[in-house]
Amino acid sequence: MVCIRCKMVVKEELTKLGLHCTIVELGEAEIMETITTAQRDQIQIALMRSGLELMDDKKSMLIQKIKNVIIELVHYSEEPLRVKFSEYLSQKLNYDYTYLANIFSEVQGTTIEKFIISHKIERVKELLVYDQLNLSEIAHLMHYSSVSHLSTQFKKVTGLTPSHFKIIKKKRRNMLDDL
Repeated sequence: MVCIRCKMVVKEELTKLGLHCTIVELGEAEIMETITTAQRDQIQIALMRSGLELMDDKKSMLIQKIKNVIIELVHYSEEPLRVKFSEYLSQKLNYDYTYLANIFSEVQGTTIEKFIISHKIERVKELLVYDQLNLSEIAHLMHYSSVSHLSTQFKKVTGLTPSHFKIIKKKRRNMLDDL
């Protein structure tokens, strides 16, 4: 679960099945009742219909927790990090960062750093399209050391400079408005 709508869907599906949740967070739900195998299967089917899945192996659950922490930080937090991201992740999940990085790479086939960068660039694209912040403000919000660092990373990932990306998006929007 990576958004508020996902949490709402999970809560709704569990309620439909007569289950009571005490907590529904990104990637996990705590149910008051002990569930039977049949109920577990019903939950699995209900979640799949909504495009979600039930995870029950520890590695997958840990990977999902790592992803959720990254997504929450990149897309929903405006608080500046006071520690390195590796320390933040370790503190948040109560695991050594090296262990988290190794398991993530093993299962996902990419590094945590590359996953973070791809989400940061997606968020930067979103902010560029909204056109409410200048590049300097975006760099600060996204925890880049400088506009230059943001621009270099953006170009490396997308093949475009942030300003060229913005121009292309404006042209596309103008062309759609003319239809």
